[in-house]
Amino acid sequence: MAIFQVLSLYKHNVSLVGKTNKLSLFHSLPLFHSFLFTLTLTTKKMSGLSFRCFTYMFLISFLIWSSNFEACIARRGKHWRQNRAVTASLLKKNGKNGHNNQHGGGGAKSKASLLSHKSTQPLPKAPPQHKSTPSSPTIPPPQEDSPLTQPYDGGYSTTFNVLDFGAKGDGSSDDTKAFQSAWAGACQVEASTMLIPADYVFFVGPISFSGPYCKPNIVFQLDGTIVAPTNPNAWGRGLLQWLDFTKLVGITIQGNGIIDGRGSLWWEDTQFDNPIDGEEKLIIPINHTVGRPPMPIQSEFGRRMPYIKPTALRFYGSINPTITGITIQNSPQCHLKFDNCDGVLVHDVTISSPGDSPNTDGIHLQNSKDVLIHSSTLGCGDDCISIQTGCSNVYVHNVNCGPGHGISIGGLGKDNTRACVSNITVRDVNMHNTMNGVRIKTWQGGSGSVQGVLFSNIQVSEVQLPIVIDQFYCDKRMCVNQTSAVALAGINYERIKGTYTVKPVHFACSDSLPCVDVSLTTIELEPVQEQYHLYNPFCWKAYGELKTTTVPPISCLQIGKPTKNRIQTNHDLC
Repeated sequence: MAIFQVLSLYKHNVSLVGKTNKLSLFHSLPLFHSFLFTLTLTTKKMSGLSFRCFTYMFLISFLIWSSNFEACIARRGKHWRQNRAVTASLLKKNGKNGHNNQHGGGGAKSKASLLSHKSTQPLPKAPPQHKSTPSSPTIPPPQEDSPLTQPYDGGYSTTFNVLDFGAKGDGSSDDTKAFQSAWAGACQVEASTMLIPADYVFFVGPISFSGPYCKPNIVFQLDGTIVAPTNPNAWGRGLLQWLDFTKLVGITIQGNGIIDGRGSLWWEDTQFDNPIDGEEKLIIPINHTVGRPPMPIQSEFGRRMPYIKPTALRFYGSINPTITGITIQNSPQCHLKFDNCDGVLVHDVTISSPGDSPNTDGIHLQNSKDVLIHSSTLGCGDDCISIQTGCSNVYVHNVNCGPGHGISIGGLGKDNTRACVSNITVRDVNMHNTMNGVRIKTWQGGSGSVQGVLFSNIQVSEVQLPIVIDQFYCDKRMCVNQTSAVALAGINYERIKGTYTVKPVHFACSDSLPCVDVSLTTIELEPVQEQYHLYNPFCWKAYGELKTTTVPPISCLQIGKPTKNRIQTNHDLC
């Protein structure tokens, strides 16, 4: 009976251990010592039992206790491994802050939601050749009958070739709808590519590649050629844009392809239907002859093109647009325009149209900031680069300009409007056979300011007017004098060298609001007698500093500041 009493006591102690999952070895030892003490007292009363029998009972009791202790440790180990695995998986997930979501299967997404491009959760951003990490969800390869094999499915494909959407690329079939369909697919996939392949000519009408609901960082890979319609019916009464990119983030147009506006059909009646450049009145041929205005050019359909002429490639309201590698040629009007854009990058671009094509600006900037243009060749019938109101932090360097009207800020303040331009740098530029070199032009009656401008290291060759400030700008035959003006301050010219054919410097500033803080450093300009009258430097109400001697001498610049300068009001300044 004593043995059974001992075993019952041990069983009671073991049951206490089993009820506590967190009981450790050190917690179990006191129970075991209690058991041994009780067993010892009991055996003293069992004088009749042999020592062998006692040893046998002790071994059985120890084995039972050991098996129960190991089971307890095993349970503890299982829970520890599970908690660690959950913690590790949570640390691998971004944006979860280490908290495990126990609802809905622990927050794990189903494969269906990962594969669907219509999911409310955006797909993870990844470059085209990104290799998934072990913690990334694995998308199974598509089956032959799966919708993922279609090039327009946002859940799988990242390249959208316009040929796969019905484009012919033969130069005559209308590929506009195919381009629209390819863009609709690319728009749904982040960092996707819309491919316009090489060795094809795509006939595309007016089209808008627009956001704001498109995914960011789309690449418009232009390796082929896109041509504009020559049928007047395609343009209605006239449109302002041909290829329009609107409200996009990180859009990139790149490649070796060509955008051809076929603008020769639009360039007609230049002398009468289009505004003239304000500086043309300064250029007087020696023989006083004026070329005959060009005859109207009719389209292949026997009718004139609309009066309103489109820009070939335009970006509006976009962030970080990039243009690189492509050629834009023969636009009916501006070739490349940025309006209300931030973070513009243009490099290694070629723009080409005849020097007498009217109003065909190369790059036109308006209400845009943080702009970088470099390593490009621009030849056109108007300004190679035109910087309009609302522009700031513009940096232009390593650009070839010609033919054209040079690089200009303005015209600003037209129709009594307010204009603000600041922090403009143009440097390391070559200009050949252009009307102007570097120019600032404003209209009378405007307000606002232009400040913080640097023109540096400009090489001019046979340029008619290398340095121009014109606050009496007017693109009409007759203009009315007004007293209000856009204020000009902090205009710096340095290392401008080469040859001119009409006048080296022309500073025509406002009577009521003269130009101030104009500085000239290392100006070396030599005349070349061609078919125009040559003039000496001209200055009117221009104040500043000659930091070095100039060639020719620019003695007309007034040193210092005006004594009777009208005080600028808040309406004048930006």
